[in-house]
Amino acid sequence: METGLTGKRVLVTGASGGIGSACARAFAAEGAEVVVHFHRGKARAEELAAELGTASVVGADLTREDEVDQMFATAGSLDVCAAVAGVWPAEDLPVWEIPLDRWRATLDSNLTATFLTARAFLRQLDGDGSLVLVGSTAGIVGEAGHADYAAAKSAILGGLLLSLKNEVVRKNPLARVNAVAPGWTESPMTRGQVSEAQVRQISRTMALRKVAQPEDVANQVVVLASPVLSGHVTGQVVTVAGGMEGRVIHP
Repeated sequence: METGLTGKRVLVTGASGGIGSACARAFAAEGAEVVVHFHRGKARAEELAAELGTASVVGADLTREDEVDQMFATAGSLDVCAAVAGVWPAEDLPVWEIPLDRWRATLDSNLTATFLTARAFLRQLDGDGSLVLVGSTAGIVGEAGHADYAAAKSAILGGLLLSLKNEVVRKNPLARVNAVAPGWTESPMTRGQVSEAQVRQISRTMALRKVAQPEDVANQVVVLASPVLSGHVTGQVVTVAGGMEGRVIHP
């Protein structure tokens, strides 16, 4: 199916990770010119770029304004941005035990990084581009033990997304902003959290009793970025979580 992404220049943040690298591959498969971003995973990003053939690589700490601005200057003119980068703190802590340093670091790595990415992308946008944010089901239903992460992702999927979709049309009447909200997804960030026994436990609230693969999320990112498939879709959140609900479906 034609997506209209051939020849479009696409930046994927967090492309050295599982979901990010899957997004980069999916965009490249549609004929897009991909710019691969990394923070600490330089070797993985360079391997991915070599695999894709024509991709370029940029590095930045997305919590630093100067580095984000430099990254976009290096990346050149962009049509699409997939803001995938984020950090999930692995330690399970109730809110009364979360240190302020962790709270601030989690919000910076997720919410502030997304804000700086979105701002820089929209500043350079000169056309009917598309921005796709990556949130989490934690931002919709919460996540006990990770209130910091849930709060950051909720802000992305709520106030930030809904404000941006109304603002981007001032840049171009056809510019769009959407988001995906992955549930449990097998990636480097969740490694060690998705054994067979754990999948049985966490999927009790899911109609589809499996954990998503990065490609499941990447496919939805591409659909939302496509001016053909989603040309009249903006301000929407697509949940990629196997029909997860806030109640137990399976015993």
